[in-house]
Amino acid sequence: MSISKTLVERCKGICELCNNASATTEYTVSPKNNGAIENQVALCNTCLKAIDLKDNGTYWSFLEGSIWNPEPSIQALSYRILQSCKEEDWANDIINSVELDENTVQWAMSAFEVADTHKDSFGNILENGDNVILIQSLDVKGTSFSAPKGTVVKKIRLVQDNTGQIEGKINDQTIVILTKYVKKG
Repeated sequence: MSISKTLVERCKGICELCNNASATTEYTVSPKNNGAIENQVALCNTCLKAIDLKDNGTYWSFLEGSIWNPEPSIQALSYRILQSCKEEDWANDIINSVELDENTVQWAMSAFEVADTHKDSFGNILENGDNVILIQSLDVKGTSFSAPKGTVVKKIRLVQDNTGQIEGKINDQTIVILTKYVKKG
């Protein structure tokens, strides 16, 4: 991928991470996906390959310099790479030596976020409309019945903001069920 004229002007043709080799690629720092220069970093082939290989070795020790670049995209990518190497003392030292803007840190850390998902007692992902089976007898609060082990609950709904709960109908009553008591059917 070629580099835009404005990015070449900013980086002066040199990789913005290692500051050593010629920049050959426009790298957009996720999750931003538009072609705006403020979301991009000019990289050399070696740095691009190291990112693709998820190289956690001492190759990245030069980030001690690039983390101080005034461009938020370069700071975010540098911080992100350092976080993936944080078990190494040198990387942890660099991380602890800088104070970045909170938005830049959030941008960098967004790569490590895992979406909250509802999972059954065996770790299977649950989705709206799934059928589940109770793996334990449950007393249904507010009613005079209990749901026996093996009861099939059809067409569940996921409880938003609580991955440990689902809603389903048992005996024509909608109840909240803890996901740790169900398996996907």
